Amino acid sequence: SNLLLCDAGDTGQGARTWIKQILNQDMTFQHIKVIYPTAPARPYTPMKGALSTVWFDRYKISNDCPEHTETIDSMCHGLTDLINDEIKSGITKNRILVGGFSMGGGMAMHLAYRFHRDVAGVFALSSFLNKESAVYQALNSLEGDLPELFQCHGTADDLVLYSWGEETNKMLKSLGVPTSFHTFPNLYHELARAEIEKLKTWIMKKLPIEVEKTN
Repeated sequence: SNLLLCDAGDTGQGARTWIKQILNQDMTFQHIKVIYPTAPARPYTPMKGALSTVWFDRYKISNDCPEHTETIDSMCHGLTDLINDEIKSGITKNRILVGGFSMGGGMAMHLAYRFHRDVAGVFALSSFLNKESAVYQALNSLEGDLPELFQCHGTADDLVLYSWGEETNKMLKSLGVPTSFHTFPNLYHELARAEIEKLKTWIMKKLPIEVEKTN
């Protein structure tokens, strides 16, 4: 059995509904279990400390400041527990994909490239890593295969700039991550149907239906 972990920067139910609206159907696969975890409510500095369901805090929404490693790391531990629960139920690590939109994609990159390098793959939609990211530091001292990254970004994104996404992809590629980067002209900080369809195709490639072997 297979698992797809989708972290979109709000509630898991909200993420699921959003994808359903775009596709006019649930993102389902007969052979893959899809989990949409919900981020905890925490004080969020870019919103003047107001409580927000975010995966981690940021000093500001920029790729040019330090990462809030304390909140990122505590969330990685929480999501690791979730992954371990699924492994206990019989799913093997190389049949698990992690990914998300915006902050969720950033979270997935931290989770996979720092703590779970044996997952099947990672996707990041409209996401970025800060210039001095702990992910880059972790990859600097590394041997062995890394999970493939599927990244998408809209050129009109005015919250997470297209250039930040592009720079993240180039940096990860230079550190040995097998990557693909898909550009969506005139797309803002949002999901598009063509993007989700492309993602679904990639998911099926990474987690194909296992054909029963007959003697």
